[in-house]
Amino acid sequence: MTARILARSARATADGLPSSPPSPHWRAAERTLRLLSVAAAAAVAALLTGHGWLLALAAAPAVLLALSAPGRGRPTELAATATVEPRRCLEGERITARIEIHHDGRTGPLDPTIALGPGVVLEALTVRPTGVDLALRADSWGRWSLGTVDIDVHDAGALTRRTVRTELGTADVFPVPATARLTPIPVRLPERLGEHTTRHDGAGVEVVGVRPYVHGERQRRIHWPSTTRRGSIQINQFAAERASDAVVLLDTLDDVHDPATGLSSLDESLRAAVGLTRAYLRRHDRVGLIAIGGQLRWLTAGTGDRQVYRMVESVLEVRQDRAHRGPALPRLPLTALPGHALVYAFTPLADQRILEVLGRVADHGNPLVVVEIPAGEPVVEQDDEVGALALRLWRAEREAMRSALRARGVPVARYTPGEALDLALAPLLRRRITGGSR
Repeated sequence: MTARILARSARATADGLPSSPPSPHWRAAERTLRLLSVAAAAAVAALLTGHGWLLALAAAPAVLLALSAPGRGRPTELAATATVEPRRCLEGERITARIEIHHDGRTGPLDPTIALGPGVVLEALTVRPTGVDLALRADSWGRWSLGTVDIDVHDAGALTRRTVRTELGTADVFPVPATARLTPIPVRLPERLGEHTTRHDGAGVEVVGVRPYVHGERQRRIHWPSTTRRGSIQINQFAAERASDAVVLLDTLDDVHDPATGLSSLDESLRAAVGLTRAYLRRHDRVGLIAIGGQLRWLTAGTGDRQVYRMVESVLEVRQDRAHRGPALPRLPLTALPGHALVYAFTPLADQRILEVLGRVADHGNPLVVVEIPAGEPVVEQDDEVGALALRLWRAEREAMRSALRARGVPVARYTPGEALDLALAPLLRRRITGGSR
């Protein structure tokens, strides 16, 4: 029975359930139709052949129908409630749905049909006398509709049935962040306390030199080796520590899938962005978000662990706004770009319009880093000369975009999915990143 339910549910997931709600009235079940078919076939055969004994074959199904006919115990009211946990999870985690049937009479077996939404997969199904239990797995990030379940409730004799529909609602599936710990910083930092060492004197923890003692200095800051060597009291000199502002700019203009691995550039962009955001927030920096695509989505810079969830929630519906895409790009909100904030642009460099957006950021004076998300090269047959020429043009176009960025002094870091983001950001630690002039 479970295999039949799964096969029917797979077809319903592919084709979808009828948009109109199921009939609220009782109707004949499959068992009734089978018994009636046997009785009718036996009666017709008896009339055509003249053999009376064939009527006995027709009488047996009729007796079964009479004995199993629904009586007063059949429910008059049916309802279904669904409990789904959790409503928020990470990719690959399990979501459980428990559906309970409420009625005011006697019922028979339950026969569910499940039409799942995109992004979730049915892992297990259990049909109980009073309901249905589902185990779903979230395959990819996004705000997904979990689907719809139609449950055929039979009477005690399984001769009639009535369908009850219940919606499972939506679930927010968060991406698994990439591994990142490095946090490159710009030249200029706001005057806020943080953990990034600057070249200015302050009250940090990193010793950058020694200087003569001034009356009122704390004794625990005395550097004894220098004091002994110079014959006068010397004090440790510490570097000031400041916090930085970072803005993550997501390129959602295109979702390019690698022909070889099937990886999605949008998936990898968000995973890398979330990993970088967590690294900055751990160091008490402020991080904001701008998503350029069908609809402009942005979030002002903030701190704390909740900022990660705010950022992800603001882009969960990116996959669902394809209908809003147009040739014109929206203007960047100035409040989303704090002065001298370091901007990380995660992009597959698949759309020329992203250069216009990055040019606006550079003109605003913000230091900018482009993190290229590989989109995978198109597959070309060995003897396809036209395809080979198209591949050369495709490579040349991407290299031209990289050259245009580097010509403006914008570093381009190439991220490899599956590897730590630190490998791509490590070259940026050699020097602090400068921005343009406004």
